[in-house]
Amino acid sequence: MTVQRTLVLASASPARLGLLRQAGLDPEVVVSGVDENGINAATPSELALLLAEAKATAVAAQLDGDGPGALVVGCDSVLELDGQALGKPRDAAEATARWRSMRGRAGVLRTGHCVIDTVNGKRASRTASTTVRFGTPDDAEIEAYVASGEPLYVAGAFTLDGRSAPFIDSIEGDHGNVIGLSLPLLRELLAEVGVRITDLWG
Repeated sequence: MTVQRTLVLASASPARLGLLRQAGLDPEVVVSGVDENGINAATPSELALLLAEAKATAVAAQLDGDGPGALVVGCDSVLELDGQALGKPRDAAEATARWRSMRGRAGVLRTGHCVIDTVNGKRASRTASTTVRFGTPDDAEIEAYVASGEPLYVAGAFTLDGRSAPFIDSIEGDHGNVIGLSLPLLRELLAEVGVRITDLWG
């Protein structure tokens, strides 16, 4: 008998949910509740991966016994700039200072991905990286963008699919990864735990 698989997104990110839905998937959303400030790592790439694994693990534990057939996907993103991991800015002042520092430069968006199969306990995880080249918005444009509130809710204080899109000159790598989830990498991770992504299409 084939177990009906349910995809569970361990993230409250509407952008990640949107990417999955556009790809023909219809995940349930379960927020992990993980305290991101309590997790540290030697590099931004490792930090993104540890956060993704922590979120997926926490949600998989919540579903234990209640979510038969669940495949949990955890993700977390940070922007690496000057070797530092930049998550969501604390406030508008930090978002403004960050944009002034980023303009005209390139950073690397690191997104950790973790897939856990709650049926057999198999898991697979990896970090995807995309280079982002920022444009040169002037101070007034930066202030207007920060005033919109958008940068306060996203890693790196920018989005590729929102108001800051005009301030991104180019990217090198998977654009979905910058939005919050790499669909090609998700396909690979699902395959590692023995699931075809096409079997999850609605």
